[in-house]
Amino acid sequence: MRLLWIAGGAILVLCLILLDAAHAQIDEIQVYTGEINKPDEFSITLHDNYTAIGPTRPAFIGGIVPNHSLNGVPEYGLGITPWLELGAYLPLYTITGEGRTLIDGTKLRVLFVSPNAAERAFWYGVNFELSYNARHWEQARYALEIRPILGWRFGPVDLLLNPIMDLPFHGGPGALTFAPADRIAYNLSQTWALAVEHYADYGRFANFEPLSRQYHALYGVIDYNRDPWSLEFGIGHGFTAVSEPLILKLILTRSF
Repeated sequence: MRLLWIAGGAILVLCLILLDAAHAQIDEIQVYTGEINKPDEFSITLHDNYTAIGPTRPAFIGGIVPNHSLNGVPEYGLGITPWLELGAYLPLYTITGEGRTLIDGTKLRVLFVSPNAAERAFWYGVNFELSYNARHWEQARYALEIRPILGWRFGPVDLLLNPIMDLPFHGGPGALTFAPADRIAYNLSQTWALAVEHYADYGRFANFEPLSRQYHALYGVIDYNRDPWSLEFGIGHGFTAVSEPLILKLILTRSF
């Protein structure tokens, strides 16, 4: 647990992504719940997001046009201890609206959590994610995501907060951006849950964007979880000019 406190302290020291005139593509539309693989348990997760209606111009010169694009990535996770999981995303890919297949990059992550989140009324954790990006995916070749995880349980209702901070490896500390995600879920049973998720990007901490240039999207989500499979499907709608009017997400996981 000492490592968990050290990781939490690292957030204070350091304090999906530099914003320009539009919001960049997203490979992983997910609120982290703080639940991880058991020690020596391995999982494969497929993330796929389809922008049914989206911006018809890229976020930056040479970037991907979001409209009618499919973004995805296989994620591999390995439980190390009850409080530590390692993961990798390889490769990130896009199928554009014109049918081109692009390789977007790769990511490595280290996830620290309070053990046995499913049995707690309050739990916490932090995920560190290092990414290598193709130039058409992100303007920053390398970037670091710091994702704190805070969770509360009130009977069948779970409340999750991920106050995410993104740091591209150029531009110095002033390039640090704030892109939080949150989720409220009602557990119908141990197998099924319904949730509402909110994803945002306010821009740089040093100078938040005006509301019209911030990213805000709301998702209705249904979850299925029965070992060794879990599935999450959501339909999202953006509420600002830089948000997608209609985007679908699917997360499918198999544990071993």
